[in-house]
Amino acid sequence: MSTLLISDLHLYPGAPELSRRFLEWLDTRARGSEALFILGDFFDAWIGDDLLDLDDEPTGHARLARQVADALRDLSDDGTALYIMHGNRDFLIGQRFASAAGATLLDDPSVVSLGGQPVLLMHGDSLCTGDEAYQAFRVQARDDQWQRQILSLPIPERLTLARSLREQSGEATSNKAEAIMDVTPDEVVRIMQDYGVLTLIHGHTHRPAVHELEIDGQPARRLVLGDWQPGQGWEIEVDRAGQPELRAFPLD
Repeated sequence: MSTLLISDLHLYPGAPELSRRFLEWLDTRARGSEALFILGDFFDAWIGDDLLDLDDEPTGHARLARQVADALRDLSDDGTALYIMHGNRDFLIGQRFASAAGATLLDDPSVVSLGGQPVLLMHGDSLCTGDEAYQAFRVQARDDQWQRQILSLPIPERLTLARSLREQSGEATSNKAEAIMDVTPDEVVRIMQDYGVLTLIHGHTHRPAVHELEIDGQPARRLVLGDWQPGQGWEIEVDRAGQPELRAFPLD
């Protein structure tokens, strides 16, 4: 039995084919795995766990939330341990959704044992320290009081706010240098030293790759998950010996 890791699916009602392919992947590829880690930006936007209470919500967010939660619960009930980490798009996922999905919310960052090896898992956005404007927003968005204020708004207002934030993010991204949008190498080394690991796995940057590096004179590696598109997904499989493999696969 192996462990699977995925990130940056950005599920949303406007991309029903991607959601359908993900549910098929859950029922085939992920079925029988020991564990599945979802490392953030699972949803393109998450406006609150109370979506699960809605029977008739015209944008389709509630229907998608229930559909995904039910599919994850089915996988969990079948014996696969599920873990969900917040990303920069779905940081409002709460315990209610996790419980409905049969999943455990995972802190960012977290060290887990995969095949007997300690591995640091992150979403990856906190590594992009060159993007100072985003880092300031990240601090705000993870403030408990700010989140309570957002969740107290009516759902239509939250949907409008989420759409506005996505548009602002897109505009800001288009005006930023490529280097700012990627991780800061010194920050990668620092956090791997702080946690005493030689393997780091994250997503966020949409730049899938395996990077070889050195930590305190020892060979180390940073594996970056890719984002899912309608025709292609990305995963990392870790075998029982703790060896990770990054791969792309077709979703058609």
